[in-house]
Amino acid sequence: MLQHTGKLIVLGDTQQITDSFSKREFVLEDSGEYPQTVLFQATQDRCSLMDGFKVGDELTVNFNLRGRKWTNKEGEDKYFNSLDAWKIEKVGGSAPVNDAPDDDGDLPF
Repeated sequence: MLQHTGKLIVLGDTQQITDSFSKREFVLEDSGEYPQTVLFQATQDRCSLMDGFKVGDELTVNFNLRGRKWTNKEGEDKYFNSLDAWKIEKVGGSAPVNDAPDDDGDLPF
């Protein structure tokens, strides 16, 4: 399993590439000494995984590394990689709501 954590700096719209293929790209920037900006994509029904996130959110992305070869019209082979997200979680999400009463001696029952 490959995983990366960073701040969401670009959140693209879902793009319908062909009748049967859609993708949504997004970019995370990590916080290392030399920050890296990494492009990920969510495809097909996973495009909706990005709904509810906004630029500035700290996310952890689980992804698969995909590669493919393409031969151009001149007969040259070109190689491409993609990072296909399959699980996305917000880091340090909001604290759970505390329904306990204040410490004033009153019990809730």
